[in-house]
Amino acid sequence: MIDRRRVLTLSLMAMAGCGAVFAAARLFQPAQGQRRGPPWAAPVTSSESFRVGGATIQVDFGDGTVDLPRPQVMRWVENAASSVATYYGRFPVARDRILIQPREDERGVQGTTWGGVGGFPAFSRMRLGEQTTADDLNDDWTMTHELVHTAFPSQEDDQHWIEEGLAVYVEPIARVQNGLLPAEKIWSDMVRDMPKGNPGSSDGGLDETHSWGRTYWGGAQFCLLADVTIREQTHNRKGLQDALRAIVAAGGTIDQEWPIGKAFAAGDAGTGTHVLEDMYDRMSRKPVTVDLDGIWKKLGVVRSGNGVRFDDHAPEAAIRIAITKTPKSGRILPVTGETHAAGE
Repeated sequence: MIDRRRVLTLSLMAMAGCGAVFAAARLFQPAQGQRRGPPWAAPVTSSESFRVGGATIQVDFGDGTVDLPRPQVMRWVENAASSVATYYGRFPVARDRILIQPREDERGVQGTTWGGVGGFPAFSRMRLGEQTTADDLNDDWTMTHELVHTAFPSQEDDQHWIEEGLAVYVEPIARVQNGLLPAEKIWSDMVRDMPKGNPGSSDGGLDETHSWGRTYWGGAQFCLLADVTIREQTHNRKGLQDALRAIVAAGGTIDQEWPIGKAFAAGDAGTGTHVLEDMYDRMSRKPVTVDLDGIWKKLGVVRSGNGVRFDDHAPEAAIRIAITKTPKSGRILPVTGETHAAGE
């Protein structure tokens, strides 16, 4: 059983785009003195299911209520699953379980994902504040972020940065490819946030420095640089998306424990390059400052006021366009299933 967990707490301020996200990865352990079981054994009052990208997604609802109607909550889950399936060409695991736990007198979302627990390849517990609004869910990235975690094998703590970095990088791109976000929005966010991953004066490589910035945004920098480099080496025929699809096709999902080298070798085989393995050799043990300004310039991402504008005459504008373009496999939409009460 793989019970490593990934936690993202999204405060109300963060949902408005101006707050902080706090994260941790640790083995599940009840608080001292508590006898409660693991999250996947929590009570369920009702369930719904749908299919997307060859997978069955079971959505369970725990005790409590939220202000939003049930169909709106389900649409939030379906959009996230559809975005992940669209990016990967299928949903990464054949069966996924999502538990929605209402939180009284709260607003916001907190997500945690495990692999290989409770009889499912993947399980996500989503704590949903009772007062969460429709706009909050429309703007939310947490659900998609958590489902991206299903698409990479579980790593040791030193390599946790690739799990979180991939989720940070892939989540917004998947939502653009699924028609849920404009490309300008995510490139603007990357220009603003990617520098948070730069190494500090006392930092080591990605395997050695486990700060929030290096884990989440240092990992995201690795993914951005890998995506651009793969596309440069393949004349824009392949990208990180192809590498990640190859890892999933080889069986590299959250319910498996693979060394990072095995995952990167599978990804490189999918692009016919050695980009992931070479970059890992270069960045895992030594601090590397990625030339973000140089990347934005050649991709044609130009700061403009509080956002960005695109320069389609930039040398690698075609790479920028390809990264967020809906793949040839097309959008993969959900097919709704059944609703039933617990015990039925």
